[in-house]
Amino acid sequence: MKANAFDDPRITAVGLLFEVHAGLAARFAAQLEEHGLSPVEFEVLTRLTRSPDNQLRMTDLAAQTSLSTSGVTRVVDRMERDGFITRRACPSDRRSSYAVVTPAGLRRLDESLPGHLQLIEDWFTGQLDPAALGALLDGLRRVRDAVHPCATAGSGPAGAAGADCDTDEVGHSDDPDR
Repeated sequence: MKANAFDDPRITAVGLLFEVHAGLAARFAAQLEEHGLSPVEFEVLTRLTRSPDNQLRMTDLAAQTSLSTSGVTRVVDRMERDGFITRRACPSDRRSSYAVVTPAGLRRLDESLPGHLQLIEDWFTGQLDPAALGALLDGLRRVRDAVHPCATAGSGPAGAAGADCDTDEVGHSDDPDR
């Protein structure tokens, strides 16, 4: 191996991505803890509230988060006990159920969101001018769609986008806010 192989810009790009993620995650975790939420609970509430009717199929929620299907079940169980989420049976598929945000979950998200948005502005988006932010968002979406195509599953009308993602079908959404 060449002596300068580790100076490859590809390694630098991934290393910087990991460093940024770690730094932001630490800041977000501390702020969310003040509101009684873990980062994964905040992510689940955010994903659900940004979805049609504030709900997603459990499999789509797993695809959009860093959780396995069993992991999302455990998180939803806990959040259901806390009153932030409820489950609703899928009328077209008895094997599926939806996770749905409750009014208490919406209130908890509303309480934590202003501080969270301020952290995002201070430590991430505020570091970039509008053109750089637009380019970053475009690049991140392209990479996300390549490495994790099911991340937008369930984000379309009635959960149509990526509905078959759990069977290796690729679901994409044109929604720029997903």
